[in-house]
Amino acid sequence: MATSDIQLDPKVKKLSIIGFSGDFDKLTAVFTLATGAAAVGYEVNLFFTFWGLDAIKIKQGRSPIGKGFLPKVFGLFMGGLKVAPVSRLNFAGISPKIFRHLMRKNNVATLEELVEAAKVLGINFYACEMAMHVLGLSKEDFIPEVKDVLGVATFLKLADGGQTLFI
Repeated sequence: MATSDIQLDPKVKKLSIIGFSGDFDKLTAVFTLATGAAAVGYEVNLFFTFWGLDAIKIKQGRSPIGKGFLPKVFGLFMGGLKVAPVSRLNFAGISPKIFRHLMRKNNVATLEELVEAAKVLGINFYACEMAMHVLGLSKEDFIPEVKDVLGVATFLKLADGGQTLFI
């Protein structure tokens, strides 16, 4: 998407979130805020960079994706939504399972349900071009809902006129 292709409408309420982390709790915050904002009429743009790219990978589980040796090693660390660790007190991977149990028990959408809701609500998903280059990834490595691969300048233009959060 060329920067000049972005049309700004000052009447549109807009929330843009930079998803930097691949942690379960932080991704849950990203998708909770995004779906809540979209549900009340905001235009929502999600820009995933570095470990946040894990949230939008097609291939789930720890796998050596990426071009080159080091990117493949990083691919082994990036496991996708189903194995995203909790940022604190992960307890060898059991904490996300406990959180999912508590979420279901309390009728709160799980991370996976929030991601599906984001797709249904028409939230815009973008991948960071620079992080993709560093990690040896291509657009084909991501879910089809990823609208485009953007550089920072284009994302900032897209986010202009709204609120921007970094999670």
